[in-house]
Amino acid sequence: MNRQQRRVASFIEQHGLHAPPEYRLLDLVSEVGELAKDANASTGYGNAAEDLTLSEDEVGDALFALLALAERQGIDADEALQTSLEKYENRLADADTPSSE
Repeated sequence: MNRQQRRVASFIEQHGLHAPPEYRLLDLVSEVGELAKDANASTGYGNAAEDLTLSEDEVGDALFALLALAERQGIDADEALQTSLEKYENRLADADTPSSE
């Protein structure tokens, strides 16, 4: 488990913020929605993608929600990321694209 995941777990424990995984997932989706809202507002709903501006605060909220979900589900975020990177490396080596298609 990485340092950031441990920090989130400790914060949740310290403040009694335990929640079922369904709530954690909904919180994550909500926070990613906030990022989408930032993207829509800063780009005129995609008309000026080069003007994309995301709030650092909202990125932090999404990271917190993701790490809290991983912790709640007993998933080591470092191991999950490593697995994902290996998957993308294999796709790039086999098909010259990170896409699963």
